[in-house]
Amino acid sequence: MTELDWPEILARLGAATVATGAIGLDRDLHGKPIGLKTLGIVGLSTATVVLLAVQFAEAGKMTDATSRVIQGILTGIGFLGAGVIVHEGHRFRVRGLTSAACTFLAACIGIACGAGEWKIVLVALALAFVLLTVGRRIERLLHRMVGGKDEAHETEMPEH
Repeated sequence: MTELDWPEILARLGAATVATGAIGLDRDLHGKPIGLKTLGIVGLSTATVVLLAVQFAEAGKMTDATSRVIQGILTGIGFLGAGVIVHEGHRFRVRGLTSAACTFLAACIGIACGAGEWKIVLVALALAFVLLTVGRRIERLLHRMVGGKDEAHETEMPEH
């Protein structure tokens, strides 16, 4: 059994909340159906569950029980992600996929924080913000270059 001290618990849960809350803030600033509080709670809750599983594992080992906890989180988070996807009935458009993907990412970052995998957290967070800030511009550029159809340009509120 691994016994984590208070500063380590605070660091892992705090990092999960701040990192995933930052992703939520991006969604919130773009007027999307999910925001800072929701994704912060997703990260905090997944980190909490993983921390509990890690507490009962042998030091430095991923147990079957920990693996099952992570699998359960990732299965369950799909339902929350599905809740932010909204179908427009008259045009059969699907919206909210990026926000749903951010929900899944928040869960994964929460898992990594709970496991104390700081390098993974930092790289994942950095790449997420690159995608969220310049991804749309890159998509538009590529669409222009290859002559593809830019779906988001045809809708009233493009997903960022």
